[in-house]
This record gives sequence, C-alpha cells and structure tokens, in this order.
Amino acid sequence: MKKTVNISNAPKPVAPYSQAILSGNTLYISGQIPIDPITGKLLEGSIAGQTERVMENIRSILKEEGLDFSHLVKCSIFMTDMGFYKEINEVYARYFPKDPPAREAIAVKGLPLGASVEISCIAVK
Repeated sequence: MKKTVNISNAPKPVAPYSQAILSGNTLYISGQIPIDPITGKLLEGSIAGQTERVMENIRSILKEEGLDFSHLVKCSIFMTDMGFYKEINEVYARYFPKDPPAREAIAVKGLPLGASVEISCIAVK
C-alpha cells in the first residue's frame, strides 16, 4: 500500500515529489525547508526561526496522519553552514523532550530555493 500525503497547511512541493508517502505503517516525510505554508515564501531571518518553521511544517504533515513527534524514528538535518549546528539543535531539542529519534546532521553546499536548513523524517505508527 502506498498513499500520497499532500496537505494545504504545509508548503507545496517545489519539485516533483510528495510532501510525504505513507507505506504500511511508515510515513516518509520529504525534506522540509522553511517555507511559510500561507505565503509560499521562504522564511528569512534567524536560523532558529527557520528551523522552527521547518519543524512546524513537519508537525502539520504528521498530524494529517494522526501522528506526532513521538512517532519519528529517524531524521536527517541538512544545513548550509555547520556554524548553524548549535542553534538548530536548540530548536530541534524542544520537539523531543525525551527519546529523540536517530538522526544525522550534514553540512551541504546548497539547498533548494537558497534555504539554509532542510529536515526529512521517517515516522512509524
């Protein structure tokens, strides 16, 4: 079974992909960048604010499938500068008060639309 998840209160994809795919009990959430789902524009400002926008976009997708952050088993964080690592972690940690998922954090040369941070996740029901 494969179900495509595309919701209005999370950013529309900027390329040919779905916001998420539900396969069996596993939800694969595509990389989210700090796009405001209302304006469709990339959020500017602090990396903390951008990370929070990304996490809220992920929350919206999880909620659509009746899930929350406790269901995440794996996250991948991509950032354009390792200097952002501390601030991203401070925001990210607020969403996982206990038992955070497995993850990696990787510095990359660039991200879609010039974003500074992107996070993708896998959740299990």
